[in-house]
Formats: sequence, structure tokens, C-alpha cells
Amino acid sequence: MSDDSVMLRPVAEDDLPLLERFLTDPEATGPFQWRGWSDPARWRRRWAQDGLLGDESGQLMVVAGADRLGFVAWRKVVTSSSSYHWNIGAQLLPGARGRGVGTRAQRLLARYLFAHTPVVRLEADTETGNIAEQRALEKSGFTREGVLRSLVFRDGQWRDVVRYSLLREDMPPAEQ
Repeated sequence: MSDDSVMLRPVAEDDLPLLERFLTDPEATGPFQWRGWSDPARWRRRWAQDGLLGDESGQLMVVAGADRLGFVAWRKVVTSSSSYHWNIGAQLLPGARGRGVGTRAQRLLARYLFAHTPVVRLEADTETGNIAEQRALEKSGFTREGVLRSLVFRDGQWRDVVRYSLLREDMPPAEQ
């Protein structure tokens, strides 16, 4: 799948060092995602288990040609015994931010999930101070639903989060 030059693809083993950077390098992660050092081997364990494409969650690389720009991810949110939706997110390297890559990657991920899973709803959350991500979600077609107070703990304080959603019926048709 591609949108302009941005594409999504499965994670390969040689991508794992880049993913590990997001768990060990505050500069790569950025101010809104850094929550302290985390076990970098978790990516390798999960990749060995299911290639980071499981029934409950998944990750895909965001690339432009041979350049790795970051990744997109989704996780299942069960809402009843018979229904669920996906919560999605994107993490880009600093050089890929501010260029529309996140918007394109999230649009591609939404199309992928609606094409290959029966869900009718996608959600995305971002801190209220992350204006760039809010713009990217809105440009991707997501609708702002509201603010969830004190949802995420980061850098010594609880942070408010803006929740967005995209329904299957709101997804514009793919351009041919």
C-alpha cells in the first residue's frame, strides 16, 4: 500500500534495531512518546513469535523507498463479548516529522485495517499538547471526540489526551 511515496510494509528482522531505538533513545521518540527506558528485547521476542502481526495487535514499518521512517501500530480494544475496534498510533523518526508522513501513514493504516478486518471503528489518542499529531489525525479523516482527563502518565505528571475516531463509513474511497 502506498500514498505518494510513503508505504507500509511488514517489519523485517533488520528493522528491529530501528524499533529498539524508540525504547532506548529519547531523541528518536520525541517529547510526547518518551515514557522512560523500556525493554528493547520485547520487539525481538514479539517478532520471533508472530512477526509483529498478531490477532491482538500489530506493527508495520513506514518507509519511503529504502528509507525507514518509523512505524504504525494497532491494538485490539474489546468493547463487548461480540465486538471490538482498533486503537492505532504512529511513531516517526525526527527527520520524518512535519512533512505529512504521519498523515499519509495513518491514512494507509486505516485503509489496511478496514480492508482486512471486520471492524467498523478505529480510535487514536494523543496528548492535548501534541498539536501536530492532532492535525495529522484530522487530515487523515479522523473526528475529534473529546478530551480524556489524566489518562497518560509521562515526565512526572498525568496528561490529558484527545480521542479521535474514524468509522468505516467515513473512510473516503481509495483513489484508483
